[in-house]
Amino acid sequence: MSRTDKTDPELAHRLSRRGMLGVAAGATVAALLGAAAPAQAAAGTEAAAAGQGRGRPVLPPGRLGIQLYSLRDKVSTLGFAPVFAELEKYGYDEVEFAGYTQGSAGPITLAQLKRLARDHGLTPIGSHVGYYASDPNAYTFAQNLTKVLDDAQALGLKHIGTAAGPFRYGMTVDAMKRAAHEFNTYGAAARARGMKFYQHNHSEEFSFATDNPKVRLYDVLLRETDPDLVFLEMDIFWAYVAQFRFSKRPDGTSAPFEPLDYVLRRPSRYPLFHVKDGESDPSNPFGYRMVDVGDGDIDYQKFISAVTRLKGHRLAHHWQAEHDNPAESLTFARRSSEHLHSLREKC
Repeated sequence: MSRTDKTDPELAHRLSRRGMLGVAAGATVAALLGAAAPAQAAAGTEAAAAGQGRGRPVLPPGRLGIQLYSLRDKVSTLGFAPVFAELEKYGYDEVEFAGYTQGSAGPITLAQLKRLARDHGLTPIGSHVGYYASDPNAYTFAQNLTKVLDDAQALGLKHIGTAAGPFRYGMTVDAMKRAAHEFNTYGAAARARGMKFYQHNHSEEFSFATDNPKVRLYDVLLRETDPDLVFLEMDIFWAYVAQFRFSKRPDGTSAPFEPLDYVLRRPSRYPLFHVKDGESDPSNPFGYRMVDVGDGDIDYQKFISAVTRLKGHRLAHHWQAEHDNPAESLTFARRSSEHLHSLREKC
């Protein structure tokens, strides 16, 4: 995010996710990868880890993933295979999809995509799909629930969710209740297939109801969704943006909150997280400028440790690195893995 950019990056991010990722194999694979993918990535990760001391790694084994939206430029020009090969080198364990298409190179089947991930040691852990659309044929939960779940099941996903806000009916208390009811329906259908339905937040979920400014919308969503059917993927960056934006009610009275506290009070509702970093910037309307993981001010040693230290929760969560618009996406992926693997718990 630029301090001088007049566009709304959160809105642009939500709108851009509506399109499915395209993938095309290209003759420039080697050149494009060579600019950002040092062969010594694994060694660099080990060296970074050694420099942080001897405490237990903060990141649980086998639980580092990446949201492929961050790598959409490389996926669309190179194809999934070269990107997965790089992620394997960088030490990733999982991938979260934001579309399954192959663009101009022709379609890739879900079976091929699942096998390709497996061949590179990557587990498809989740996927973002639209919530609703005006087009009755749209690939969304509201319009094509069965197809969405069929595809997720074919990929072997354990989680299937949406990054769309729960604002289909507005931003009133009743609107949240209506959206929560629909989410319960999707959650029941997903559970019947052996999956968990989840919703990924931006910052607006933490704003206040337009008809009752004492009520935080996120609290309504949590209360009205069945904890056995609807799960949450906390985007940690956007949650801290929300802390900056919505720690006061519209009348100016104080309403502070700590994103981590939401998780610690109900850890089983948060199987997935987006690990996205921000540099504090009070002059920015969002309070932060998005940066590569490890370059910002969000204390991931503290956050991840607090969650994984809970009894029975060391391996219960999945941590997906993400950056909405990285300067160089493969460099972002490599550096994020190095940083997160380097973190050690304080002895």
